[in-house]
Amino acid sequence: MAKKEEDIEKNLTGDDLPQADALRSSWFKRVQKGILTSTSEKKEIQEGLWTKCPECKHTGTSTELAENKYVCPNCNYHHRIGSAEYYDILFDGDEYTELFDNIRSKDYLGFTDLKPYQKRLEDIWKKTDLHDSIRVAVGKIEGHGTVICCMDFDFIGGSLGSVMGEKIARAADYCIEHKLPMILICKSGGARMMESAFSLMQLAKISGKLSQLSDAKLPYITLLTDPTFGGVTASFGMLGDLNIGEPGALIGFAGPRVIKETIKKDLPEGFQRSEFLLEHGFLDLIIDRKEMKQKFGVLFTLFKN
Repeated sequence: MAKKEEDIEKNLTGDDLPQADALRSSWFKRVQKGILTSTSEKKEIQEGLWTKCPECKHTGTSTELAENKYVCPNCNYHHRIGSAEYYDILFDGDEYTELFDNIRSKDYLGFTDLKPYQKRLEDIWKKTDLHDSIRVAVGKIEGHGTVICCMDFDFIGGSLGSVMGEKIARAADYCIEHKLPMILICKSGGARMMESAFSLMQLAKISGKLSQLSDAKLPYITLLTDPTFGGVTASFGMLGDLNIGEPGALIGFAGPRVIKETIKKDLPEGFQRSEFLLEHGFLDLIIDRKEMKQKFGVLFTLFKN
């Protein structure tokens, strides 16, 4: 009886077939070895098609991120963007005119660190379409004529040099001449060491021009984004009629690591973030990037009235 049951089981499983073992061990073998797709038929994934949020690791397409004003749809993290993106977000119909784009930095001191300053400038000019760490443009926000000065962190960390000082000074003169408000979007690591005292002179120069803007009773609004540090924070970045921050932006003079090592104490949670600064009176408002254009329109209407 046991022998009969064993034979039935072999028949059902195919174990009694002479080639059963060979078939079971060979069914998954590759018939043709290697990848046979020709190079011309290969499909490459376009670079920059996908983005990952550094805060929550949410993955989405670059197009979706741009449509959401470069704000993570999952955690509301505000991605770092440049002047071109801010102009697209703020100006009506993406229509604006760039001002003073013919001014470029020059190595007056013959400064050299890891490489000559002039060579560093030439390399950046070749890699990007930026002429310096700030761009100035005039256009309309919700129908209100506005001059926006916006820093670019991709150009030597948005550092403050003589060109930035000159552009902001000329922008202030333009605003006074045409009776327009000025917005300064800050994103900087501080003064540019390669220009030494020429860089530091810009702090007084810009502050003087802003006092003329104040005398003309024209609004000057600063938007502090991630990151804003050094001399920019210590001077004209905090001189606005309204000082506004983006959510989660890191804003300060020295970095949190330097401060912690100096005072030998743990820093409070959220230290130097825009929410912390608002709570302690350094900022007037925090505005989400998705609401920024509409809020600026409201503010300019209030200033006019």
